[in-house]
Amino acid sequence: MSQIRIALLLLALNVFNINCYSLTPTLSKNHIVKLTKQASKYIHESNYEKSLIASRLALRYAIGIKNNNLVAISYNIIGRNYDNLSEYDKAIFFYKKGLIYANRTNNDTIKDWLNNNLGNIYCFQKKQYEEGIKYYKNALKFGVKISDPIEIYVTKLNITWAFFDNGQFNEGLPYLEFINKYKKKYGDATTIVALNMLNGMYFGFKEEHEKAIASFLNGIKLGNEGIEKSDLSYTHQEYSKYLLKRGDYKKAYENLVLYNTITEELNNKEMIKKANMAGINLELDEYKREIDKIETEKDLQYQSLKKSRVIVLLFVIVLFILLLLVYTLYKNNLFKKKRNNDLSLANEKLFVAKEKAEEASILKSQFVSTISHELRTPLYGVVGITNMLLDEHKELVNSPHLSSLKFSARYLLSLVNDVLQINKIEENRIVLENLTFNISDEINMIKNSLSFIAKNNNNFIFVNIDPAIPEYLIGDKLRLSQIIINLVSNALKFTTNGEVFIDVNLSAVTDKMHFIEFKIKDTGVGIAIEDQDKIFDKFVQVGRKAVDYQGTGLGLSIVKRLLSLFNSDISIKSEIGVGTEFTFTISFEFDPEKTNEIINNIPVDLSSNKQLKVLVVEDNKINQIVTEKILKNNNYTCTVVDDGFQAIKILEEDNFDIVLMDINMPLINGFETSRRIRHKGIKIPIIALTAFDKEEIIEESIAAGINDIIVKPFDSVKLFKVINVLISKTKIAKIGV
Repeated sequence: MSQIRIALLLLALNVFNINCYSLTPTLSKNHIVKLTKQASKYIHESNYEKSLIASRLALRYAIGIKNNNLVAISYNIIGRNYDNLSEYDKAIFFYKKGLIYANRTNNDTIKDWLNNNLGNIYCFQKKQYEEGIKYYKNALKFGVKISDPIEIYVTKLNITWAFFDNGQFNEGLPYLEFINKYKKKYGDATTIVALNMLNGMYFGFKEEHEKAIASFLNGIKLGNEGIEKSDLSYTHQEYSKYLLKRGDYKKAYENLVLYNTITEELNNKEMIKKANMAGINLELDEYKREIDKIETEKDLQYQSLKKSRVIVLLFVIVLFILLLLVYTLYKNNLFKKKRNNDLSLANEKLFVAKEKAEEASILKSQFVSTISHELRTPLYGVVGITNMLLDEHKELVNSPHLSSLKFSARYLLSLVNDVLQINKIEENRIVLENLTFNISDEINMIKNSLSFIAKNNNNFIFVNIDPAIPEYLIGDKLRLSQIIINLVSNALKFTTNGEVFIDVNLSAVTDKMHFIEFKIKDTGVGIAIEDQDKIFDKFVQVGRKAVDYQGTGLGLSIVKRLLSLFNSDISIKSEIGVGTEFTFTISFEFDPEKTNEIINNIPVDLSSNKQLKVLVVEDNKINQIVTEKILKNNNYTCTVVDDGFQAIKILEEDNFDIVLMDINMPLINGFETSRRIRHKGIKIPIIALTAFDKEEIIEESIAAGINDIIVKPFDSVKLFKVINVLISKTKIAKIGV
């Protein structure tokens, strides 16, 4: 009910306001216009008292008939009175009040006047030039809209005066040139004195003294002949300032006296006193009108309350509005419920889609892991048996068929490694290591390892390493090697009868961090500009239509992702038929003390050349043959078992130096076998010899008691190195005990 009462009260007050304004004394629009014209005439006659009285009446009647245009004009005239009487704060108040009403009309002329008048006060009385020029420029816009060239001329004259008065002669010059150009067309007796004064000020600034003096004197002459005494006084004042700067103190003083005399004549004290009284009456009349309005509203309130029919009608209207509002709310509520149901269904679908996406991601990872294992297992046999054939049958060393078989196996292995590598990076499973290394050694090792590919296409690899680079740096040399191998391999693949350059330079040093710039440049086929953004995407190869370059299209994608781990990026410059250049920068740490500490912590091979006894746990017959052959070639004795149960039994009965454990076996897998071995207190080192990726099984391997992991196919040198390190650690542990 309270809302209904408020609505009724507001509607009633609107009726009261209408009735209130109807009681205000009214006068026709023509009569009000005559009053404003009379008030303006009194200003020109300097009769401010009569002007204020006339403008006060005009304002009162204009408010009565709700004519915003006449209200604005009346406020403008009142402001002009106070402006001329040096009551600048009051003038600003009435000008701004007039501007409020003027902005409610389409009368651009009154807007022009009010903005011009405000500009005059702010610039020449308040000395707030920035604010004043803002109003002048507003006035200029309205002058252009009403196509009044005289108003435009006067406004630009005022802007010139403001800039010059503030010492901004260069800013005011364009406006001065305009008013000089159109002085005959748009200027008159009211502006000519000020124009001559402004010319005198500008020529004085430019130190063109003859022109300056001539302009000032001409302005004074015209001012004495005309009626514009205000501009005459300002001309004397500016001329006095100019003469003072030139050291002509006598003439400067004479012009200053003339300025004071004319100004005093303009400011008649008796006239100001009467005008002030009229101004006070005007302000009291404003207060009285507000009080009368309130009293009238109260009276009308009392009378309207008696009109029960109107109240009932209003009540019915409000009730109808309320019912309409309730109905609208009801419809909105139904709509919201439907929208919420739709959103709930959409959220459920999104949740299901999210779960499916996560499940697909897990399945993808499992698939990559499984397929890599299933491919590596037979590849281990292929590579191993190929090496065995080469070792046992020296006459086949130069066999093209056997070489092709070995190359194909290694090529297939590199494809598997590429797919696995990109999968690791995408799942954030790569963490950079801090190892000490020599860049020169790493680069030259890469060069030698890729020499076979270089010879195939009759290419040459050139290496240039900056001697300023320290001998030993600290960082992840393995990932760096992967980046450079991929880039150089890519360069060799797309270059025939050409050259590949590896340039390594020290670009900057910050504290202990050395920023090394790498450039891999080739003289190959080049990459088109439109293809340069694509080459770092996965599975993308450019140029396959013409030539089959082979590969998965993952090399450069791996490079870009590995560089992101180093907080680096790669740039490319390439031209078709000329070649391609890749550039990237990586920061490495240089710390001799830390380098020595890392070197000292590298395990030392303390094993003797005695024959080692190895237990191989492997279910794949081909892999058994390959592993056994590799071990026997290194003078190790080897015992092979097919499953974990046999391994546990034989370890309980016999002693071995080390166990090579396959992970994926029937009956029980390598993890469970290792756990049971450790549970029985057997301390023998166990190496997981597996086709699984190391990062996938490292946690479970540690938990099962496995000491290290070697991924098949493997480098036999690496295997023997790991075996020797583990046996050395076991010996040291026994000595410690």
